[in-house]
Amino acid sequence: MRRRTISSALAALCACAAVAIAASASAETHSPPSPTVAPAANSNESSIASDVMAARLATAKYGTNLARAKADGYRIITRMIPNMGYHFMNPSISGFDLRRPPILVYEHHGDTWQLGALEWVFTAMPAKPPLPGAQYGVFGAACHYVDGTFVFADAQSACAEKSPQTGAAFSFWHPRLITLHFWVWFPNPAGIYMGTNPLVAPFNGG
Repeated sequence: MRRRTISSALAALCACAAVAIAASASAETHSPPSPTVAPAANSNESSIASDVMAARLATAKYGTNLARAKADGYRIITRMIPNMGYHFMNPSISGFDLRRPPILVYEHHGDTWQLGALEWVFTAMPAKPPLPGAQYGVFGAACHYVDGTFVFADAQSACAEKSPQTGAAFSFWHPRLITLHFWVWFPNPAGIYMGTNPLVAPFNGG
């Protein structure tokens, strides 16, 4: 039942989020997270500033409070992806809403969790950028397990019932995704929309 529920929720998330028909891993389906970028036009700095403010106000409660995020329905879908973070997804959130991101990206150090970026996923490149000047990444099709481990796989039928790395139970599979990161809680010299952030490298071992 848990497997069907999470899979259905993710399917709804992808279907509703797609603007033209979904992430942070890499070339197609079998390589590490990719910072591949496809820029959109007509960036507006004042609009971005307003969007950052709105997103920060809406997610401030999660800034250093992972427990609050979990209580609100977010659960781990990846462990630390280098230069990116731990990803936590709320399967009940669908569509693009600046104030309700489906994925929160956290940095971890000791007992501290710091929210770094917000993330949305799409099953195809959006025909119209949901944020001004949006840039996108790619996350290959993958099997995810309840402890945040994942394995790239072209189809759900290729997913093992337990994580090959840890033995954790299977959670859900998703197809190749287009990702949109929004670094509103951690500065990113590479760009506010880039998937990876060189400044979070010190947390890669966390």
